[in-house]
Amino acid sequence: MVDAIPPLCFNLSVQTDAYIALGSNMGDRELNLLRAVAEVGRLPDCKVTGLSPFYETSPVGFTEQPPFFNAVLRLHTALPPHELLERLLRIESVTFGRIRTNHWGPRRIDLDLLLHGDAAVTDDRLILPHPRMAERRFVLQPLCDIAPDLVHPIAGKSIAELLGALRTDETVTRI
Repeated sequence: MVDAIPPLCFNLSVQTDAYIALGSNMGDRELNLLRAVAEVGRLPDCKVTGLSPFYETSPVGFTEQPPFFNAVLRLHTALPPHELLERLLRIESVTFGRIRTNHWGPRRIDLDLLLHGDAAVTDDRLILPHPRMAERRFVLQPLCDIAPDLVHPIAGKSIAELLGALRTDETVTRI
């Protein structure tokens, strides 16, 4: 009798770490962020493995609006980048009722896919790494809290290095 060869891997899906920025400046901002973390954690083949502290931040782009609460989460996922993006957009629209009319306007929740492993993607639906993440303290500060040594796949610098070199007038205050 010949023994069966045991499988080398039981989970054939590829797992990677993705980083997602969260922002809210309407309603109960803290509750919105916490609810969004829970919703992202419920996605199939996903597990939230890190969450930054929350920050109150000044708006960027369209500045005539209330301040934001921002955070970044790390997600261990088997979802490919485009599918993850679609799931995040669905959370924004279905769970939080977001209708994208004013690009940088007020919103209950904003979920931005910053990084998906070391993927570099540029198409009409998605750009990875997020094209403006290295210019925004409200993204880099919370990302640095959970992944300071993470290297930006295009810039070739760590998140801590990018944050240290950033010169902006944004207000980012840990709450």
